[in-house]
Amino acid sequence: MKQTIFALAAAALVAAAMPSSAEARCYGCAVGAGVAAGVIGGAIIGGAIANSAPAPVYVAPAPPPGPPSEVYYDEGPGPVCHVENRREWIEGFGWRVRRVEICD
Repeated sequence: MKQTIFALAAAALVAAAMPSSAEARCYGCAVGAGVAAGVIGGAIIGGAIANSAPAPVYVAPAPPPGPPSEVYYDEGPGPVCHVENRREWIEGFGWRVRRVEICD
């Protein structure tokens, strides 16, 4: 269906760009032919891209199941520890968030 619409649009554009028989000179014929060629070429390339297979997409694996450990406190006889998310700058990669255990 789309190809038929593009073909009809291209044909109408070419017909509109053609000079009538009363014109002795053709001003702008090259422009019309260039536009028609661009539309037809775009339709062909767009159709080829639309019918191609999609690029593979990487999906990160899910985190392992387990209890949520956003922040926890160890209330034993030793120091109190908890986990924090810290932003760190890694050269060549940018900002990364890492989990760091902090013991007071």
